[in-house]
Amino acid sequence: MAGAEAGAERGGPGSPPAAGSRTGMALAGLWLLAGLLAVRQAAAVLRLPPERRFTDLERWIGDNGVLHVKGSLYGTDGFTGTPFAGLVLTPLTKAAERGLGIGWTLGTLLLVAALGLVAARSLPEPVSRRTALLAAPAAIILAVLSLPVRNTFTLGQTSIIPVLLVLLACCLPRLARGPGTLVGLLAGLAAALQPAVLVFAALLWLTGRRRAAASTGVTFALCTAVAWLALPDDSWTYWVHHVAGAGLGEAPDGLANQSLHGLLLRLGLHGPAELALYGLLCVAVAVTGLRRAARYALDGQLLLATAVTGCVAVAVSPTAWQHQQLWILLAVVGRVGRRRADRLVWPVLVVLVMTLTSTVLMPDNPVLRPVGDNAPLLAALVAACAVPFLTRTSPLWRKPLPTPAAEPRPGGLPRFPWIPLRIPLLRFWKRPLSRPNVFLELMLIRIGYWVYSFIRAGAPGERSVAEAHGRQILGMEEFLHIDVEHRFNHFVAGVQRIADAMDYYYGTFHFLVPVSLLGYLYWRRPGTYRWARTALSLATLMALIGFWAYPLAPPRLMPGRGFIDTANGPQDFSDPDFGALTELSNQYAAMPSLHIGWSLWCGVVIAVVGPRTWLRWLGMLYPLMTFSVIVGTANHYVLDAVGGALVVALGFAVQYVLSGPGRQTFGKVPGARGESDPLSVTGETPDTDDTDTAEPARAKG
Repeated sequence: MAGAEAGAERGGPGSPPAAGSRTGMALAGLWLLAGLLAVRQAAAVLRLPPERRFTDLERWIGDNGVLHVKGSLYGTDGFTGTPFAGLVLTPLTKAAERGLGIGWTLGTLLLVAALGLVAARSLPEPVSRRTALLAAPAAIILAVLSLPVRNTFTLGQTSIIPVLLVLLACCLPRLARGPGTLVGLLAGLAAALQPAVLVFAALLWLTGRRRAAASTGVTFALCTAVAWLALPDDSWTYWVHHVAGAGLGEAPDGLANQSLHGLLLRLGLHGPAELALYGLLCVAVAVTGLRRAARYALDGQLLLATAVTGCVAVAVSPTAWQHQQLWILLAVVGRVGRRRADRLVWPVLVVLVMTLTSTVLMPDNPVLRPVGDNAPLLAALVAACAVPFLTRTSPLWRKPLPTPAAEPRPGGLPRFPWIPLRIPLLRFWKRPLSRPNVFLELMLIRIGYWVYSFIRAGAPGERSVAEAHGRQILGMEEFLHIDVEHRFNHFVAGVQRIADAMDYYYGTFHFLVPVSLLGYLYWRRPGTYRWARTALSLATLMALIGFWAYPLAPPRLMPGRGFIDTANGPQDFSDPDFGALTELSNQYAAMPSLHIGWSLWCGVVIAVVGPRTWLRWLGMLYPLMTFSVIVGTANHYVLDAVGGALVVALGFAVQYVLSGPGRQTFGKVPGARGESDPLSVTGETPDTDDTDTAEPARAKG
């Protein structure tokens, strides 16, 4: 039996064929995706005009670059590397000059691939065969998508080299068990190229690898001394005049500098007070972060220890530009959370911070904008000092608390027996019954809303096409005798109080009611929340397809039809740019109407979970009120409302087909069951003490 289990885990003859084939397909898909992303990134760089390609590399190979200008490396403040970097990287930049950037781009791709392979080999044991196979392409994909690597490709930077050298020195098991001379040589070279990396010598010392720590310091000193002998004036300029390069490059108080020094400058601190506070914070972060890193290194998590130390280097360095922040991405390997449902929170947060810009991460308002602007620094600080990563000795390391889940329940289409459809299609998917992690949910909602706004704003918005579609809609409504928009719009516009009330309703309730309902479901009815949230997401996705496929001018933007814009007043239809895309939304994203779609979703959910009959009727009244508002304010046609109702129906239908009936499982979690919910379908009585850990018939492992 033990041999069979071992063979199954290795994917040998005893393993299930389906599991092996799924792993093989996943592996092939990941490597294909990694290759496509690498080719796309290289093509994106090489397609740029020469003057916009490798802008930082121009500091080396340009007409005024380091290779062509006699005298100081720092004469123009364009070069920010160490004198040793200027000395040893010259052959690489000459190769880039001869290859017009193609060789440089391919070389950077090879460095990224090597980085991913080393990171995958450095995962803490025990590692399953499936994880070992999938880790390398997944690491390469994340690296290529990350902002530091994309920035490195575009600018022609060399910042991947120090990271790779440190990973080779600190993470590979063979080197870790060696005498330490080679480890110190690699780490010292990395520090000579990027001085903040010298903090890894402290990590080596704290973990008992004192020969390696001493070798790191000696190698760094020798490399710096060689550069000082070869370039004495430049060495004085870099190390003394600019205080280890702190005064080189862009303004240190810019958002590109994601270090504690840059943050304090942005907060308005300057002079001795800023330097004193900066020094105290650096000591606190370094002591806390290095102690944590040493603990994880001694626990066998060498990659996590390296990432934590790299985050310390980012925070305490006087300048930490975007291409130097790759250390933060490595912290994705840390395991956080007691429950399985919480394990995705930290890696998702790190990936979002390192792949998306600040405008995507946070909405543009005075409260949240600073959080997005300083997201990489905040991620580095919490990784170094705060996140409670699990140790391998914890019983939760390999077996987190399971998520209560229900087995998929078979369904069908009784009214359409001739359709050979087995429901659910995703029979392997168990329906989680506890509420999802709130931070993960908020992050996904924020990204989802940004995607919605981006697609809505970027949908085709040519005025002539949108107005032609508007005439089509009006013609169909006239044929069907449902063209009531004009009369009702003039009635509303003639009564100012009604017009003002409808304008306020249109701009406020569209988001307020769905968000409030989602919050209530999350807190009081977690099983229902997942069911309702998924249907809403599917409906919104299908609506976005409609915006792209059928741009439509709403009634208030149809010239010559006599509609009255109750919110903005008369429009100048002679303006050729009228109705074009604005900063807020696409004026021609009208079909289907998401005002109706989201309000109908609210009505259905309230009718499902409402504990009183009058409340259910009130919920169904909400989409009718919304219908009167969108027509009365001339923002939508009647057929737009039909389209909105259709996408909501399709959202619930697609969810039903994929995952089967969901209502029967709500009674398994206390607080997720209303009077209209059946108590149970399996005959089990749930524990009423904890809505998050109630044990259903089976738990999702």
